Amino acid sequence: MQHEDSVFLRHILDMAAKILGKIRGRSRTDLDSDEDFRDALAHRVQVIGEAAAHLSPFFRDAHPEIPWHRAIGMRHRIVHDYMNVDNDLLWEVATRSLPELISFLAPLVTEEKP
Repeated sequence: MQHEDSVFLRHILDMAAKILGKIRGRSRTDLDSDEDFRDALAHRVQVIGEAAAHLSPFFRDAHPEIPWHRAIGMRHRIVHDYMNVDNDLLWEVATRSLPELISFLAPLVTEEKP
């Protein structure tokens, strides 16, 4: 794994963990009623997509089980079409997609030697 890939993978995992911490004890309705909560989730999902876009094509191709295009696409949606971000989709990403992403990526990061 290239050093840069390791840096971006760690960043993805860090943002995902922060999102999971942020949603702990919260509900889907909080996303609609709390603008700061919604902005925090959207920003961190955006950062995950940006970091995914910076992974080398070699790394992304070696791990087709991860929907990189969806992570990157979500980032584009938040940045370029921010007025139409689907809160249901954002909640789905936070509660379902990120735990799965962590389960795929965490072993890859721990396998690498510092």
